[in-house]
Amino acid sequence: MKVYNLSCAAGHRFEGWFSSEQDFLTQSDERRIECPFCESADVSRMPSAPRLNLSSAASKPEDNGAALARAQAQAQAQAQAAMMDILRKVVANTEDVGERFVEEARRIHYQEAPERAIRGVASPAECEALADEGIEVVSLPIPAALKQPLQ
Repeated sequence: MKVYNLSCAAGHRFEGWFSSEQDFLTQSDERRIECPFCESADVSRMPSAPRLNLSSAASKPEDNGAALARAQAQAQAQAQAAMMDILRKVVANTEDVGERFVEEARRIHYQEAPERAIRGVASPAECEALADEGIEVVSLPIPAALKQPLQ
């Protein structure tokens, strides 16, 4: 099993697991690898170094640039993980009404339907029209991976 550090054009970093390097190359050439955050198929492999546990190896002081880069990468990974956690909670605690979002939001607002948390699809113009009616909506991109149950 090969585990690669990957990045999309938007700068999202994630891991990809492949049965072999050839498997990675094939999927990459066919653009079958997608970013789990933004669904971009413009994905590239990030440089990575093997991790060696050598207890007898003398530790060398690390230069500040490498330490800063590692800290920034770790902070970005933590922020992405926190965002995914929030999105999982949104998906778990809302009803997906899909294309009926605008209609259902109005029905709830005007008390024609039971009050509940919903999510769905609306254009920017539709969101603006809802806001003009006093109906608050939040635009939140949910990756396709969270919209479907895991296998």
